Amino acid sequence: MFGEKVMNTRYRKGLWLVTMILIMLIMVACSNQTINNSSASGKYPKKIVLGYQVSPNGELLAKARGSLEKKYPNIKIEWVKFDNGRDVNNAIASGSIDFGLVGTPPAVIGIANKLPYKIYYLHDVIGTSEALVVKDNSGIKNLKYLHGKTIATTFGSTSHFSLLGALKKEGLDPIKEKIKIIDMQPPDIVAAWQRGEIDGAYIWQPTQSKLIADKGKVIIHSGELAKEGIITAEMGIVRNDFAKEYPQIVKGYISVLDESVKFYHKHPEDAAKYLSKELGLTPKDSLKTMRQIVWLDGSKQKEFFDGQLANILKDTADFLVEQKDITRAPSIEEYRKALFHQ
Repeated sequence: MFGEKVMNTRYRKGLWLVTMILIMLIMVACSNQTINNSSASGKYPKKIVLGYQVSPNGELLAKARGSLEKKYPNIKIEWVKFDNGRDVNNAIASGSIDFGLVGTPPAVIGIANKLPYKIYYLHDVIGTSEALVVKDNSGIKNLKYLHGKTIATTFGSTSHFSLLGALKKEGLDPIKEKIKIIDMQPPDIVAAWQRGEIDGAYIWQPTQSKLIADKGKVIIHSGELAKEGIITAEMGIVRNDFAKEYPQIVKGYISVLDESVKFYHKHPEDAAKYLSKELGLTPKDSLKTMRQIVWLDGSKQKEFFDGQLANILKDTADFLVEQKDITRAPSIEEYRKALFHQ
C-alpha cells in the first residue's frame, strides 16, 4: 500500500514535470514566433510583394537564389514581373507592390509627380548593358546615319533617356532628321525586329543580346554616354507606408541585396548559372551581360546616397523638362528627401 502511494506520488510529480516542460516549450515557441514576426517598428508583414524587372543585377540574382525567402521564412514572398518602370510606378501608386525596380527617368518622373515612395537602393550604374543596336544591312554606321530610320525604345525608360541624350549630344534633332522613334516593350521590339519593321532599337539586356544574335550590331552604348555625363542607373523604390511601418524589413532587404552583390564578385560563374534561367541566356552569355553593368556593394551605395545620386536625379529631371516629359524639375532637396537612408 505504501509502495502504491509512493508510485502514485512519483507518477503525479512526473506528470506535473512533463506538463511544465510542455508549457515551457509552447511558451518558447510562441516567443520565437513573436521574434520572427516582429521588428523594432512592430510586427512583420504577412507578405512582401516585389515588382522586379529582368535585368542582370543583384536583385534578380537574389530572386534566383531565394535569398529573401531564406532570410524571412515565415513571410510570404511574392515576385511580380514588369517590363518597364512606368508600370512599376503605377503599381506602387496603386499600392499593389511594396518594392519595385525602376531606371533613373521613371524614378525622376515618379518623384516629380509626388508618388508615395523612396529610393532605398542603387542596383547598378548602366554601362554597355543598354545600347543602340541596328541591323547589319541597315546602312547605319553611326548616329548621323539615322536620318529617315525607325528606331524603337521603351518610352520613359533609361534606354529612351540615353537615346535622346545621344542624339542631343550629336546635335541631331529627331524631327528635322525624320528619325521615327516608336514606343515598344522589349518582347515587341524583338518581334518587330524579326518582321523587319524597325531599323534598330535602343534597349537593355537580355533583349539587346537577342538582337545582336539576329544580325545586329551596336552603334553606341550607355557606358560611352556615362563618360559624357549622361548617366543612367537602376534603383530600388519602396512605398512610403511600407518603409515607415517596416523599416527593419527595408534594411533587411538591403542586406540581402548587398550579400547578392558580394556573391557575384566572389563567384561570378556560379552567379551566372543562377541568372541564366532568369535571363533566358546561356551561363556564358549571362556572365557577359552581368559584366556590362557596374554592381555596387554597400560602400559604393553609401558614396552615391551621400553624394552624387541626388545630383544625377536632378540633372535627369532638368533634361526631361527640356523634352517636355515632365512639367517641372523638383529641387535637389526634394530628391535628397526621396532617398531612404539607413
